Amino acid sequence: MIISNFAGYELEKAQPNTSEDFFNRSEVTYTLDGVEKTLYVLYVRFFDEKLTEFTPFTENPLFTLGEKEVTFKDVVALICLLKDPRLTERKRIYISEQDEFTPYFENVSLEELKGIAEQILNIGTYEAKTPTFK
Repeated sequence: MIISNFAGYELEKAQPNTSEDFFNRSEVTYTLDGVEKTLYVLYVRFFDEKLTEFTPFTENPLFTLGEKEVTFKDVVALICLLKDPRLTERKRIYISEQDEFTPYFENVSLEELKGIAEQILNIGTYEAKTPTFK
């Protein structure tokens, strides 16, 4: 699997009576068996506020590469995909419960994640051997 891009963003209300502003979307684009795919992870924004409680990360942005600040929402889908190769069979996942979200961040190394992100941003690709974080 060749990962070529990752990004995250906060959703905004499309209409006054919707709840989009409570969610973040993270995405990772990769090529598998010659087919380019994108995995979208929609999750409750509350997790960003509590990241020190269930991830190894202590601050947000997590790190800076050149002039780009890499935030938690930027890497959520990347980490999920690297942690669970079965997600290549999905287009999108929705996570609203902390007990469902937390396992993705167990044993994640910030330094290893930073190296992966740096390679994607500088070279344009990262060849992933999943699962990366065991």
